Parts: sequence; C-alpha cells; structure tokens
Amino acid sequence: MAVSVRMDPLLEKELEQAAKRQGITKSQFIIDAVQRALGRKNPYELMLALKAEEEQRIFGPDANPADSAVAKAFEGFEQPYDTDRSRAQLLAKLQAKHGIRSDR
Repeated sequence: MAVSVRMDPLLEKELEQAAKRQGITKSQFIIDAVQRALGRKNPYELMLALKAEEEQRIFGPDANPADSAVAKAFEGFEQPYDTDRSRAQLLAKLQAKHGIRSDR
C-alpha cells in the first residue's frame, strides 16, 4: 500500500542523508522507523535476546538456530534472501576467479 507523507524540506533532506549513510532507500528507512515506533522491531530487545543466547551457549555445532530467541523475534518477517543459495553462488564465483576449493 502506498502512503504519501508531507514533511518539511529540511526534514526530508535529513531523511535522505540518513538513509544514504545506512545504504538503504528512504522508503526502507521510514518503514524501519515505523516498525520501531510500533514495537515490532526493537533493537534493544534483539540485543538482549542475543546476549541471553550467548550466555546459554546456544551457539555452536549442535545448536539449532531456529530455536533461538533472535529467530523467534524475527518470525513473520520476510527473510531478505536465501543465505544457502547466496553462499553457494559466492563460493562458485570465488572458485572460478581464484581457484579456491570448498573442500578445504
């Protein structure tokens, strides 16, 4: 759904600069801000969940990342990309360019 917002030109300029610093679009910057304001995306709570996981030693070879509090905090959010596919593509490019083998 498209939403139109009128804002002061100086505020819009600050918005453009902040989004550019973060490497995201103005739209994504605004969406992130609204999610934080609605309590759907609270960086402080995510940090606390991550620290709790570190203390519980959830990370490691036998850990299931899907069981983590951070994963649960992001339930319902669309994943930005398929990490396994992206990793495979990156490895293929590195192998082609540098002759790096993945069996090392």
